[in-house]
Amino acid sequence: MITIAMPKGRIFEEAVELLRKAEYRLPPEFEESRKLIIDVPEEEMRFILAKPMDVVTYVEHGVADLGIAGKDVMLEEERDVYEILDLKISKCHLAVAGLPNGKVNGVAPRVATKYPNVASSYFREQGEQVEIIKLNGSIELAPLIGLADRIVDIVSTGRTLKENGLVELERIAEITSRLIVNPVSYRMKDTKIDEMMERLSRVIGDE
Repeated sequence: MITIAMPKGRIFEEAVELLRKAEYRLPPEFEESRKLIIDVPEEEMRFILAKPMDVVTYVEHGVADLGIAGKDVMLEEERDVYEILDLKISKCHLAVAGLPNGKVNGVAPRVATKYPNVASSYFREQGEQVEIIKLNGSIELAPLIGLADRIVDIVSTGRTLKENGLVELERIAEITSRLIVNPVSYRMKDTKIDEMMERLSRVIGDE
């Protein structure tokens, strides 16, 4: 049995589609299930559904052999896992955004984000001193209510920024979802993991 941690939502749907294309026999009602643990005995696979930020934790601690995580999470968390395949799904990017004519605090502009480590590193590389404010949701709200001068967040279509009167100012990194593995699992279950990498690589290469 191989255990895979997957994030709920868009990444989950795209990953399931990828696994099916790689000829893994997942039940038709797989996406509709409300369960947090789903066993697929015919493939000797178990899936754990989790929040995106928790997937890496499950893999690092070995309760999941493999995981599917966005590169944004990998950059932010810096955990002891191996990144073994770029699945090229859920493409988006990390960006700095703000109000089009927003005045920036000259001393230490405030930046609101779910990604404090990524944001700190980025602005340090730019030689800019900022104050980081960590938020967990609705990051776009921060400049509108005067909590922050700028935000660092994931941008997919840019629609959410536009609807809230914000503009993208700088692009930090391109993001896709990655297949990650626990180092011990990679040694113990290498045959099954290598087979999965091969099957997925073929599908990704065909697209």
